[in-house]
Amino acid sequence: MAVAAWLAALAGLHLDAGSTALLATVAGGLAVAGASHLLGIAGRPRPAARRHGWIVVAVLIGVLCGASATAARLTVRDAGPLRTLADERARVSAELVVRDDPRPVRGAVGRPAMLVVPANLVSVTGPDGRRLALPARILVLATDPAWRGLLPGQRASAAGRLAEPRGGDLTAAVLSTTGPPDRHGAPSVFQRAAGQLRAGLQRACGPLPDEPGGLLPGLVVGDTSRLPPTVEEDFLATGMTHLNAVSGSNVAIVVGAVLLLARWARAGPGAAAALCGLALVGFVILVRPSPSVVRAATMGAIGLVALASGRSRAAVPALAAGVGILVLVDPELAGDAGFALSVLATGGLLLLAPRWRDALRERGVPAGVAEALAVPAAAQLACAPVVAGISGTVSLVAVPANLLVVPAIAPATILGVLAAVVSPLWPAGAEFLAWLGSWPAWWLVTVARHGARLPGGNLPWPGGVPGALLLTGLTVALLVAARRPLVRRLVAVGTVAVLLGSLPVRLVAPGWPPVGWVVAACAVGQGDVVVLPVADGEAVVVDAGPDPGAADGCLHRLGVRAVPLLVISHFHLDHVGGVAGVFRGRPVDAVLTPRWPEPAAGRELVRATAAAHGARVVAAPAGWRYGTGAVDLVVLGPPYPIRGTRSDPNNNSLMLMATVAGVRILLAGDAETEEQQAVRERLPSGGLRAEVLKVAHHGSAYQDPEFLDAVRPRVALVPVGAGNGYGHPNPAVLGRLTRGGARVLRTDTDGDVAAVVGGPGLAVVTRGPGTGVRRGRRRSADIDADSPD
Repeated sequence: MAVAAWLAALAGLHLDAGSTALLATVAGGLAVAGASHLLGIAGRPRPAARRHGWIVVAVLIGVLCGASATAARLTVRDAGPLRTLADERARVSAELVVRDDPRPVRGAVGRPAMLVVPANLVSVTGPDGRRLALPARILVLATDPAWRGLLPGQRASAAGRLAEPRGGDLTAAVLSTTGPPDRHGAPSVFQRAAGQLRAGLQRACGPLPDEPGGLLPGLVVGDTSRLPPTVEEDFLATGMTHLNAVSGSNVAIVVGAVLLLARWARAGPGAAAALCGLALVGFVILVRPSPSVVRAATMGAIGLVALASGRSRAAVPALAAGVGILVLVDPELAGDAGFALSVLATGGLLLLAPRWRDALRERGVPAGVAEALAVPAAAQLACAPVVAGISGTVSLVAVPANLLVVPAIAPATILGVLAAVVSPLWPAGAEFLAWLGSWPAWWLVTVARHGARLPGGNLPWPGGVPGALLLTGLTVALLVAARRPLVRRLVAVGTVAVLLGSLPVRLVAPGWPPVGWVVAACAVGQGDVVVLPVADGEAVVVDAGPDPGAADGCLHRLGVRAVPLLVISHFHLDHVGGVAGVFRGRPVDAVLTPRWPEPAAGRELVRATAAAHGARVVAAPAGWRYGTGAVDLVVLGPPYPIRGTRSDPNNNSLMLMATVAGVRILLAGDAETEEQQAVRERLPSGGLRAEVLKVAHHGSAYQDPEFLDAVRPRVALVPVGAGNGYGHPNPAVLGRLTRGGARVLRTDTDGDVAAVVGGPGLAVVTRGPGTGVRRGRRRSADIDADSPD
């Protein structure tokens, strides 16, 4: 039965639909084999041969059921009429039933916010007026805010354009719509009540700080709409990703609290089971049936039946039965990483933790300490392959981090549930309870943040399915081999040797940010974030990239805690969309902007964010100068407003010359040919010469060759997004820079990049597209582009 969970986990790494279906089928068969113990089929004392025969029969029955269920779902998904309409991108009118709460997604500045609405299609009317009954899963992409008010189970209709889904799941089509939905009746009374409680919890958490205030609704009801992306990254880095949204542990906490109250009131087994069942149903409705909650609720329901009947719960068979039932009912769960993590964590707690706890107690470890050590270690070991496949790293801090946060999970969950329950009747009381719950939530955030920042806390590992399979194989081999005392000793000695050999180096030279760095350009996608160090923990930031989470993560990696000056070169999305991330948890003294006011949406975003944080905004003319700490910079252009070009906002970008530790750094914004020529013509000979050039406009073709020749950089930094559709960077531009003697670094292929000084002269350091750090060989005259040292 445990193998079913591992197969579901591996399927959760975003495989194609066929692979997911295959693994769902096999997982279902193995889960049914485990569930047979619960039903007594294979659990009675029998000869080994007969017992194994029953297990084989159970597996075959499960495979047959899984294949049938998956084939039926794929037949519905690939229905010919719907697939034809999607292929033709036809405009249709669809009647649907909402499956889950509408979720906002980040959109471009100045464009309407987009909502993603999972739904079940009831019928669709094509361009020819024919109405087709097609019960399939679809995804609605909506821009009208009226979609926000829809609740799960509500019927609605909408007009829009069908498109093909991305694949890999049971979604049959994507419906893009710009209009409001036509509602057909109200949702059920239970869903309305749940919606009010969820909204009440969000209101109660509104006055709280962003991080604990965003995490608490995620822990309690699975609402992560306010959760900062940096918190998600920290939880992933420390192996706590199973905690940053509601999971089966929350179900256990709530039902366990009700069970304790029932026992305190001296209720009998039947009454206790009934009360727990009501709590279980109510909590699942409140949090919505996410995969982990559905798994825990199914297992809990089986356990409650066992409790009411007076039989032992048989938790492991209950887990196997829950996995088998759910995968057979909904094969798509086999492709959900959250479901896989939940199942694996529970399996680790049931199969590994008791043995490890008992082994520790036999060696003299106190009972409470043994339990506290065994539980997070077992859960982390079971989840490690999936986490490694998702993140491309293996966490060394996961067990201590999970151990530290165990005492905070139950208080945060219970206080959050109480805040949601009382919010409609007593808003002030709900805010007080949410404030109390924010303290254990703050502890979770703090542990994740510091754990993610520990040098050597994460080791690089192959990502995707190969990495997950590799770690799975090693884990299983170690678990089997560790039964022998000699193997245990060898593993312990080898682990200590690796730690003693690698950790001192990582602690003394953690690699990022590199020692002596004078400028860094971060990999934030198709956009710019350039950082100039002022002092320890302080830096001037030039542009904010397209996404707040990426900008915050960039500064987080560089250890920037304060920003005396934020420079916005111009107001396009790829330079201002992440401005809120620069302000996240950091004081920003001033914001420097160009005088060119367009695009207006980007300008208003910058001004509104600065005003909300009390930062003054300065529109800089050419010649404006600024100096603080190790940084001195001057605005070179634009020398005058430039109009009538291919892109006036680009050609009115702020162009800066910065000097850091004696190194001249030219930051060209998105200046194109016209501004480059204007600046070049107005500066004296040698005025553009710089050791480092931040290449304008992601290395586009719109460069003035004489401008590049005048700069003659030794290092050229190109912030650019991988796979962008603009043809950036231009090969001819890169070739000209290389022929001129520059070492060209690109964030799409090199990850975060930096120029450093020290020893013989200027050098470059790249963090790599993953987590590794690579250095270029230092030379006083030039940069060796080929050999790392």
